[in-house]
Amino acid sequence: MQRPDVSIVVATHNRAHRLPGLLDAIRAQSHPRERLELIVVVDGSTDETAVVLERAVADGDLELRVIALPAGIGRAGARERGWRAARASLIAFTDDDCVPDPGWLGAGIAAADAHPGAIVQGRTEPIAAELDAYGGRRLAFTRTIRVRALDPGFATCNIFYPRALLVRAGGFDLERYGRVHGSEDSDLAWRAIAGGARAVFAPEALVRHAVNWLGPLGKLRLAAGWELRAYADHPGLRRAHFTRGFFWKRSHYLLVRALAVLVLPRRLRFATPFLVVPYARELIARGRVEGGGALLAPYYVLLDLVELVSVARTALRHRTPML
Repeated sequence: MQRPDVSIVVATHNRAHRLPGLLDAIRAQSHPRERLELIVVVDGSTDETAVVLERAVADGDLELRVIALPAGIGRAGARERGWRAARASLIAFTDDDCVPDPGWLGAGIAAADAHPGAIVQGRTEPIAAELDAYGGRRLAFTRTIRVRALDPGFATCNIFYPRALLVRAGGFDLERYGRVHGSEDSDLAWRAIAGGARAVFAPEALVRHAVNWLGPLGKLRLAAGWELRAYADHPGLRRAHFTRGFFWKRSHYLLVRALAVLVLPRRLRFATPFLVVPYARELIARGRVEGGGALLAPYYVLLDLVELVSVARTALRHRTPML
């Protein structure tokens, strides 16, 4: 059997309703279908995932391999199992809530050929119809991913690795990141970079990411669960991403500035607008982009506070100063 040019690896958990869109997008790739393989690793799904994938295998129009794993192995473990089973020398990672554009693989392969041995990160945009569906205030309670330039987080929703680079880096660190909520993909990339790999951006390698509904409480729960271990482990990631070298997000920096007025001596109260106004402007701009306008400003303040606590917890656990 001829070795494929590229192996697409997808980890999935209870997203049977999303998988047909992904499968159709892989079928629609401009890269010849007979020169790619798709590996879907099922992380203990309890919905109709097995039925959807069995039907796709029976159709026979994709070289599709399904790997079923016990529940709870996690995203890092599922992706690790997937790329280890891959036959191609180039591994393309995307997610079960993504829809790659038809030219995605071709652009990713071209960038990988132009930059041998490099990590290739593609562009990621929200699915436009889903953004429209959650217009207005509801958009604030969703989650999606945008990547419009080389991003230091290196999310696995749209990234290409030479298989040899994954082998050299040792793959995903399951001992440290197997159960961690987030940053296993950042850790992999930064270990590869520490080993001498370059990272390049391929804007034509476009993936559309779902706009997932979390709800007000769900978004707060997500914020409370972040484990930013990769930021503790990799100083380069902190330098590339942090605001003022210390704050995970710019909004965290501006919120801490605004909160400083609570301990400001009376003789320095004249500085209150200087400290508070930038965060107020940030909230207004955020309301325009993320939804809700000024009416949801209190919610965004609460979300930032919850994230600050989550980051501080990571900082204490890993003895790395950050907020």
